Amino acid sequence: MEKQFVLRGVGAGAVAGFLSFVFARIFAEPVIARAIDYEGIRDHAQAVLDRAAGLAVEPAVPEVFSRTVQEDIGIAVALVVFGAALGALLSVVFTLVQRGSGRHVRPRTLALLLAGAGFVSAYLVPFLKYPANPPAIGHEDSIESRGSLYLGLQIVSVIALVLAVQLGRRLHRERGAWQASLIAGAAYVVVIAVAFLLFGDVHETPGPLRDASGRIVLGGFDADDLYQFRLYALGGQLILWGGIGLLLGPWAEKALVRAGRPVVVPEPVSV
Repeated sequence: MEKQFVLRGVGAGAVAGFLSFVFARIFAEPVIARAIDYEGIRDHAQAVLDRAAGLAVEPAVPEVFSRTVQEDIGIAVALVVFGAALGALLSVVFTLVQRGSGRHVRPRTLALLLAGAGFVSAYLVPFLKYPANPPAIGHEDSIESRGSLYLGLQIVSVIALVLAVQLGRRLHRERGAWQASLIAGAAYVVVIAVAFLLFGDVHETPGPLRDASGRIVLGGFDADDLYQFRLYALGGQLILWGGIGLLLGPWAEKALVRAGRPVVVPEPVSV
């Protein structure tokens, strides 16, 4: 049964990854193309300024893959493979939870709850602190530090959410579901707020390019394009996580029915 859940998770993730690719191809790719054009113009302007100042200019590095391959086959394969891996991971978590306290919850509800919790803790919270940038925008020197900070905040967020859920379960019997949920949610928000203060900021979006006299040669990256890319990045991840949650639950229910196992186990009533 567990193996069937994992296989269904892989399938759900692959389908959700393809849907995310379709969304990204329609909405995000045009913004990425404009970002790459901006990077080319900025690099050319910087090279002209460096030559005028007598500095050495590094030759342009040819692309390994063309833009056509990157925006079609490349991103499609990446998102489908990533979606399948994410679906497998969520299905393992689903199996563990469903085997325990989750057996009292309908699988399609449980799958959506887990996907939503994963989306918020593993993506949305780190995104709010370190929002995504188009691939061609950002200072190269900040890539490593930004990646480390993002991963660190991601780990803190996931662990904090797991602990908040455990806190809510412990308070459930004493204070009821409503108060327990509020207290656990408030505790999670407090931990994330402290983490936001402790984790450093990363200023990686390039500003205007200036010459030696301070005159602006080229303006910074368009703010509307930056906003649109971040919005589309968020939307693509929402489709990915939401698609897995919507598909995994019903497929898991079908697997339980075929195996002759109950879809929902009623909670014992205490007298």
